[in-house]
Amino acid sequence: MANTEKKSTFVMPHPIVLIYVLVILMVVLTWIVPAGEFQRVEKQVGDSTRLVALPETFHRVEAQRAGPEALLLSPIRGFQDGMLIIVFLFVIGGAFNVINESGAINLAIKKMAAAFSRHPRLQKFIIPALMLVFSLAGSVFGMCEETIPFILIFIPLAISLGYDSIVGVAIPFLGAAAGFAAAFFNPFTVGVAQGLSNLPLYSGLPYRLVAWVIGTSITIAFVMKYAATIKKNPEKSPVFDLDRGRAEIVSDGGPDLGQWNWRHRGVLAVFGLGIVLLVLGILIQHWYIEEIAALFLAMGLVAGFVAGQGPSRIARNFIAGARDFIGVAFVIACGRAILIVAQDAKILDTLLYYASDFISVFPRIVTAQMMFLTQSVINFFVHSGTAQAALTMPIMAPLSDLVHVTRQTTVFAFQLCEFINPILPTSAVTMGVLGMARIPWDKWARWFLPLMMILMALSMLLLIPPVLMNWGPF
Repeated sequence: MANTEKKSTFVMPHPIVLIYVLVILMVVLTWIVPAGEFQRVEKQVGDSTRLVALPETFHRVEAQRAGPEALLLSPIRGFQDGMLIIVFLFVIGGAFNVINESGAINLAIKKMAAAFSRHPRLQKFIIPALMLVFSLAGSVFGMCEETIPFILIFIPLAISLGYDSIVGVAIPFLGAAAGFAAAFFNPFTVGVAQGLSNLPLYSGLPYRLVAWVIGTSITIAFVMKYAATIKKNPEKSPVFDLDRGRAEIVSDGGPDLGQWNWRHRGVLAVFGLGIVLLVLGILIQHWYIEEIAALFLAMGLVAGFVAGQGPSRIARNFIAGARDFIGVAFVIACGRAILIVAQDAKILDTLLYYASDFISVFPRIVTAQMMFLTQSVINFFVHSGTAQAALTMPIMAPLSDLVHVTRQTTVFAFQLCEFINPILPTSAVTMGVLGMARIPWDKWARWFLPLMMILMALSMLLLIPPVLMNWGPF
């Protein structure tokens, strides 16, 4: 008897479609939500000056409703607003393709995989050890965009060890993300938020250390359990078909491999020196996107000449690598467009004002959790931890005084919302990572969703003790 059961024909829309629908909804909201704003003043926070809202100054202003033209203009302005991260991705993609075309990294990964195969007991420590390093980097100096260059290193390594590209992404990306969210330092979230809340810088360290250990441990355990499942049964991977092509490249040693020679060693030396300079630049000189992009541009050029590619071939390889990020650039532009529409219509402050009013009606034990959920929603639109702190903490900190929740707890609720970042299609870093990995967002989102729910539940549980013990500034 023939099987007449119909298979589902639903296909997840492209991320650009999903985000553009949100742009449309935001335009509609500008006709529903009244315009309003807080007065802002300059405030010194650490080494920089930021515009922060005065909580008692919210007032209605003339409506600035978005017209149909905003649907076309806002993505264009989104390109302007997100140009720095877009250029960063183009440069990283181009430079890595130049390096990758030398075959040196794939050869080195094959040698590493062979070494681990001779010592199988060591292999089980690779994931926790590497994720712990990235988590420390996320917690101590706020590693975020800096994880993007590591994706093309860890994907072939993970595949060569019998895992999949999701594991290769998770090691640097989720390792750093766990540290960034449950940070005990992180100058971009904890430092700025505490400064805006008039708390001693990096106070409350013991409890944050506990949260970091728990959050990082859960993330590592989730990835390790998944990796063990894939190693036992590779066909269970959501990216099994995608990775078969990658496995062939890793197995063959990569393009233009030839024999292991001085050029391969030279490329690896350039790459290794570049990574050392990257770490030193971030820690000592406080490099950001421009300096990091310039470093990788230099690495790509030098590595290309060392590999004997010649100027024209370097240019072709660079353009081919950058070309892979065109789609990601449009996703980033549309994601920025959502925020641009809300800011132009002056409804972002109104939404924040209504949210703070809504939070104040809940019992004290629930207030911190509602702050966390509110910050998570805002995080969908404002991905920069520093920008979100400047937007929300001047409002949330005085609100915490009114509802009898300590400001330290309020800062903690703010920083924990970063746990949801790895699933957001509006996040430039998330889409940059997935673009580098060539993993469709929907496949990644389905895989990450269970972990995100676990981390959100953990965040809400971690917010209970600070409320009960009136967690103070020390």
